[in-house]
Amino acid sequence: MKAAVLVAPARIEIRDVPLPEPGTGEVRVRLEGCGVCASNIEPWEGQPWSTFPGTPGGMGHEGWGVVDALGADVAGVAEGDRVALLAGASFAEYDVARADQLVVLPQGLAGHAIPGEPVACAMNIFRRSDVRPGQTVAIVGIGFLGAILTKLASDAGARVIAISRRAESLDLARRFGAAETVAMDDHWAIIERVKALTGEAMCERVIEAVGKQWPLDLASALVGFGGRLVIAGYHQDGPRQVNMQDWNWKGIDVVNAHERDPRVALRGLAEGVAAVAEGRIDLDALVTHRFPLDRLGEAIAATRDKPAGFVKAVVTYA
Repeated sequence: MKAAVLVAPARIEIRDVPLPEPGTGEVRVRLEGCGVCASNIEPWEGQPWSTFPGTPGGMGHEGWGVVDALGADVAGVAEGDRVALLAGASFAEYDVARADQLVVLPQGLAGHAIPGEPVACAMNIFRRSDVRPGQTVAIVGIGFLGAILTKLASDAGARVIAISRRAESLDLARRFGAAETVAMDDHWAIIERVKALTGEAMCERVIEAVGKQWPLDLASALVGFGGRLVIAGYHQDGPRQVNMQDWNWKGIDVVNAHERDPRVALRGLAEGVAAVAEGRIDLDALVTHRFPLDRLGEAIAATRDKPAGFVKAVVTYA
């Protein structure tokens, strides 16, 4: 099969590698595509601890496709089922996943790109955010994840304040239900704007969905007394500093909304697929850029640079 291999910083080769065989309790999936995640950027650019070459198909963890082979002792899934899977080598034509780490896609989603893993993340983040009707929820960073969280929170009866850098991201937030939008350009001006919007009370819930120091600082400042700061951004480029005095004074809860329990991940995937199938989440509006496998580097660069109209890139396989 063809698989992408990261051989040096910002250098990907497409290689012929052996077709993987499913083991006990596993299935092999002929992939239709795989989403590109912001977490791919730093490994692609090269980190001090990086080693090369990487694993064939590595970094790809948002795959979907059709089951084409079953290992021993597999139940609940059959050859020919179209699935979204939780696996880690999906920048390739085939990947292997545990049978209990995938969700069969309903017929109504045929022909649609379904990068299920980030939707699963959004569902699990939202659950841990504990958003309640009538609350004010600030979401810092409106990309793929922030847009879905905006929709989930507004549907739950919360008043969403969307904060993001690009004007088109704020437009997207409004389409997904945000009541207010604030340009992410000046730290103190944003704080004053949120104070004005909340009558000085600030926000019961703040979700940081960027993964950088300043958005984390900003999100911390926007939480009201006794509120909850939800860290959804993936912080992978070094240590962070936090204003512990402010956290202590305001008596806030802090939630790291990243899940490592496979059962929780699967629950989020099942809930996410259902939300897409029911029309509650419009993935077609969020998957804006498509690339073939041999242009994976361009897809990652676009994820970093965000050209006009960009929300989410996927790599698709003929």
